[in-house]
Amino acid sequence: MKSRTICLASPPTGKLNLSHFDVCDTELDAPRDGEVLVRNIWLSIDPSIRLRLGPDRPAGYLPPIQPGDALSGLALGEVLDSRSDGFSPGDVVSHMMGYRDYAVIDSVAGGLGGAGTSTKIDSKSFPIQWFLGPLGSSGLTAYVGLFDVLGIESTDTLWVSAAAGAVGSIAAQLAKLHGCTVVASAGSADKVAFLRESLGVTRAFDYHDGDVGALLAHAAPDGIDAYFDNVGGGHFAAALDHLNTGGRVAMCGAVSTYGASGSMPSNLFQITAKSLRLQGFRAGAYNHLYDDMRALVGGYLQNGTLIYQESVYDGLEQAPAALVGMLNGDTTGKTLVRVGQ
Repeated sequence: MKSRTICLASPPTGKLNLSHFDVCDTELDAPRDGEVLVRNIWLSIDPSIRLRLGPDRPAGYLPPIQPGDALSGLALGEVLDSRSDGFSPGDVVSHMMGYRDYAVIDSVAGGLGGAGTSTKIDSKSFPIQWFLGPLGSSGLTAYVGLFDVLGIESTDTLWVSAAAGAVGSIAAQLAKLHGCTVVASAGSADKVAFLRESLGVTRAFDYHDGDVGALLAHAAPDGIDAYFDNVGGGHFAAALDHLNTGGRVAMCGAVSTYGASGSMPSNLFQITAKSLRLQGFRAGAYNHLYDDMRALVGGYLQNGTLIYQESVYDGLEQAPAALVGMLNGDTTGKTLVRVGQ
């Protein structure tokens, strides 16, 4: 059978645009032992794929996607045919073979460090696409960054960058519910209004409104105790200047540097001077915390305490527009593509 697939047409050397992608037809073989044929329903659009689209990629990360190759990413799909004891037709599974209508997946393979391992989803009373968002990798990333990496306390002043995005919006709310003073930043006036009015953060600012360090100093005049970093670059440098002694940084992502070149911040000595603790992390290394995260986040979702927003694009052919739009800051909350019912 054939499947439409989003392929890389040419590697971008700067800003990503629609001309970098093609919709290709791919021939699928029947599943073999240990494999499952899946019809994709929802695609997760995540900024980390940008790291794989250029000619180079960070050491230790997944290999670059070559021109003509299919993109990959987290997805939810319905099992149509199974040659694996763990899956049956009709099951809904999460897996790493997104950006296509149909996929033959290995029932035990995953992405980097086990992230995206094929998993059967019991959605219970939740919409299934939430298992790509607040009950999936986005929720796990926020939960791990706050409670395992930062070890937040109710007395902390925490800055969350990209706080209107998939991970940041959950992290900001979980920290607020934990009692923290939450400073949040985003890239537009509408997103700042969303942070203030819908998510109820303590203070919020648009990083386009001036020097990030000055904006942060105004929002947190007594400094910050912890920083949840989704952006890197100048945001990271500003955090180093404004973290209090003994402050902590959870390094989740650096979307401002994806596809761009730049030097390291000049103020790294602040890490030593202030005895700061920095830790990078990947949610895929914490799959054992999914049950704990889902118990907490699922409870907040059920009682309406936690607000979840999606930016949904319809149709596989809209996946490139969804990716470009997300990287340009045009989406709020979790960015998804609905492929089918």
